[in-house]
Amino acid sequence: MLVSSGAVAIGRHALGLGQRKLLKKDRQAAAAVGQMQLTRAHREIFARHRMTAAQVLLTLDDTTERRRMQNARATLTNLLTFRAIPVLNENDAIATSAASFGDNDHLAASVARLIGSDTLVLLSDVGGLYTADPHGDPDASLIKEVHEITPEIVRMAGGARSDYSAGGMVSKLAAARIAVASGCVTIIADGREAYPLSAIDAGKPCTWFHPSNAARVARKRRIGNTLRPNGVIVVDPAAAMQVRSGNSLCVGGVQSFDGDFSRGDAVIIRDVHGSEFARGLTIWSSAELRCVTRQHKEGARIASGLNRVVDRDDLAFTD
Repeated sequence: MLVSSGAVAIGRHALGLGQRKLLKKDRQAAAAVGQMQLTRAHREIFARHRMTAAQVLLTLDDTTERRRMQNARATLTNLLTFRAIPVLNENDAIATSAASFGDNDHLAASVARLIGSDTLVLLSDVGGLYTADPHGDPDASLIKEVHEITPEIVRMAGGARSDYSAGGMVSKLAAARIAVASGCVTIIADGREAYPLSAIDAGKPCTWFHPSNAARVARKRRIGNTLRPNGVIVVDPAAAMQVRSGNSLCVGGVQSFDGDFSRGDAVIIRDVHGSEFARGLTIWSSAELRCVTRQHKEGARIASGLNRVVDRDDLAFTD
């Protein structure tokens, strides 16, 4: 899913409103006009990659009121079932200041919590959370791992210049707090990269916020008991022992699999006797896993980073 902004800025230009501070009614008008152009841009960009984009406009009530939460969750989940990419934004044309997300970081974290996302990536104009404002302090150093958002961590963002704090890092820390509380790993990374997600995959330094143990337990409970599995993976005895010992499931341990699943789908994990003992979120789609397992059986060398099928953090035991 993608949370995208820009409707007001585009509409401001289209309506000739200049750079003056907008009244609420003018901001809402600009959002309505700009959203049309923004939607067209997303449709064209995704079409180049043979992907379907779906516009979803939300208000704060859609993520806080129970019935509306259920409707929003069902819509987003169904779109993913059809392999459409939800492009989310706040419905600025009708939102009021009293019932508003305030910024897209809050919106993204609220949606991550709503649908039980595993990972939230917040893109910034810096490489992550620093000990001080990296724009003005040459001694500022990047914090790569955060296991608890303490007052000291908050001060690192709040003590910097205003556009690094109130307009940026402070809101991202607030969003990270929401997301990790629901068991969602949160990453703050440099959005100026040409391919920021690929840069994260390649190991470019950024800041990772890890959920607490309680959140992890809740997340594993959701994986084991709530998510509908889309496939079955049968593992050999050695792999079953490794998984039970707290390790990831690797390609070499996959004996067979069945089902049509995508990356991130829930799958049932069974031993050679057909007994289910775990469920997990697969790193590979069924088509990709078919290729990888064939390469492994043919003796091809598989890079260590590509060897996992289900990460240990995404495994939940069911027996």
